[in-house]
Amino acid sequence: MQLIRRIRVFALIALATLSPNLWAGTQQYEPLAASVQAALHAAIADQSAPNAKFPSMQEKLDWMTEMSARLEKRVPDRGARLDFLNTVYYEAQRAGLDPQLVMGLIHVESGFKKYAVSSAGARGFMQVMPFWVTLIGNGEQNLFHLRTNLRFGCTILRHYLDIENGDLYRALGRYNGSLGKPEYPNMVRAAWEKQWHWGAKKLAQR
Repeated sequence: MQLIRRIRVFALIALATLSPNLWAGTQQYEPLAASVQAALHAAIADQSAPNAKFPSMQEKLDWMTEMSARLEKRVPDRGARLDFLNTVYYEAQRAGLDPQLVMGLIHVESGFKKYAVSSAGARGFMQVMPFWVTLIGNGEQNLFHLRTNLRFGCTILRHYLDIENGDLYRALGRYNGSLGKPEYPNMVRAAWEKQWHWGAKKLAQR
């Protein structure tokens, strides 16, 4: 039984490393109430420079160092890598999301490819559908811009989590346009927990 469980976990991890176009999602256009649309618009409107707040400077150094090492093969340029990680942490924190969850989602959606485009037209790191720029943006934002893509992606995931009352499985299904199907949520969880986890055990030892 234990062996079967391990095989399933390894299979999920292996699937998470496949071509992003296989799993890139198509967030579905749904009419939004005026109040929801206004709130989402406000959530993506602030374009101030990221300034992620960590519990301590030591934890910031530890997190950035560890995540940078894990990401190095995918993003070889150190400056770009650190900018990416700082922005992920900032935008995830801003949206009330776990930064490691966002890393897992990006891992599955785009494989950390800035200019990834799915067959459905979803763009960038978090594979955001262009209709969101018109629906809650100003119609001119560039979804290939690092901070813009992460801000939209994190805001959209937060929106889906709110709709689903915190149910991550269903929120991820909505994000990927595969609500009710287990493959995508399971892959994101596998990437989050096996590739990008920043464990409570480590933090508890401090």
